Amino acid sequence: MRLLVVEDHLPLLKSIVELLSDEFTVDQAENGDDGLFFARQNIYDAIILDVMMPGMDGFEVLKALRKEDIKTPVLFLTAKDSLEDRVKGLDSGGDDYITKPFQAAELKARIRALLRRSGSLTMNQTLQYRGIEMLGKDRDIIVDGKPMKLTLKQYELLEYLIQNRGAILTKEQIYDRVWGFDSDTTIAIVEVFMHHLRKKLEPSGYHSDIKTVRGVGYILKEA
Repeated sequence: MRLLVVEDHLPLLKSIVELLSDEFTVDQAENGDDGLFFARQNIYDAIILDVMMPGMDGFEVLKALRKEDIKTPVLFLTAKDSLEDRVKGLDSGGDDYITKPFQAAELKARIRALLRRSGSLTMNQTLQYRGIEMLGKDRDIIVDGKPMKLTLKQYELLEYLIQNRGAILTKEQIYDRVWGFDSDTTIAIVEVFMHHLRKKLEPSGYHSDIKTVRGVGYILKEA
């Protein structure tokens, strides 16, 4: 799963990224303008967004995202603890709110709750599709009761397909989500990895659930 952290206080930004990197893929931005750019260019499971930043603040960033119909769940970080600020954050389209200073355990718990509400994470951190189980931060995968070896990118590709089962995903969406807009590869890598993923799933028969939508992308749908 991929998160974006937007925070202008660099020591805190570094601490948050280090804290979350053992469980998630984490991108970072040091101001609102860069955060908005990253959020537009990539597909994230959640955004951790500081409120008080020079230039574009967190409220303005989120307003711009929601105006463009980007519905990524957002957790606001702020030093302010007034009712007015909490209400403003939620009314502007934020999904949760945590005040500084905060405990590492609380931040992780709020992020997991946010991901569960959005459907990206189950209560036991297991993602399931038919006989396939993807076991959270350890990135283990069980297929019909037997462990399967996948590379990190193969795992992230299958994870993204399962999270969006039944929906057509364009090659561009998949590329942005799994590799990122700043990758030095090309979009052709999506077809290569999809081929290898299907090969890995072929013995179990689940490869036929990954269907090509000609000229568009792919869809995971039970055969």
